[in-house]
Amino acid sequence: MLEQRFLETLARARSGNEHAFALIYNDIQPALLRYSWAQAPGHGEDISAEVWLEVSRALRRFDGDEQGFRAWVFTIARRKIIDHVRRDARRPTVVLQDAEEIYLNEARDVAEDYEDEEATKRALTLVRTLPQSQAEAILLRVVAGLDIAQVAGLLGKSPGAVRVLTHRGLRRLAAVLTEQMATGGVER
Repeated sequence: MLEQRFLETLARARSGNEHAFALIYNDIQPALLRYSWAQAPGHGEDISAEVWLEVSRALRRFDGDEQGFRAWVFTIARRKIIDHVRRDARRPTVVLQDAEEIYLNEARDVAEDYEDEEATKRALTLVRTLPQSQAEAILLRVVAGLDIAQVAGLLGKSPGAVRVLTHRGLRRLAAVLTEQMATGGVER
């Protein structure tokens, strides 16, 4: 979204305009869902729903620009994921089935959707092989679209540490993909 259009849309959403809230939701939800899926496999939809519930309750208190809003939403998501992981550690559950992502705002080609979904699943599975700190830094930078300073603040690390985590994680992913391509494990 353009900054001015976002601020106008945010103001309308704060005043209770459902269409404005839907515009913000549709803009951020795909990245939020991917981040949630990668951090808490099988629980992405639940976590995402909890995040939007909290966002809707606290929306009037938010003050900032579009990037600040994205960072705020992903900060809430990160806390929800941490809570979920802790809760799961105390009460393990068996996930029976992952729900599929639903695109409500556009007609889509089923074959393209399948290919996109499979590619996303492979990518998220690959990211989950990284150490937690590297995976989270990459997800927040690439999937959530946050800048280095926002990720650093969210993770409680210095911007330099975030750069190093991201760089090392991406190098590791590149090495794994190169190896898989050499052995025929990845489509070219």
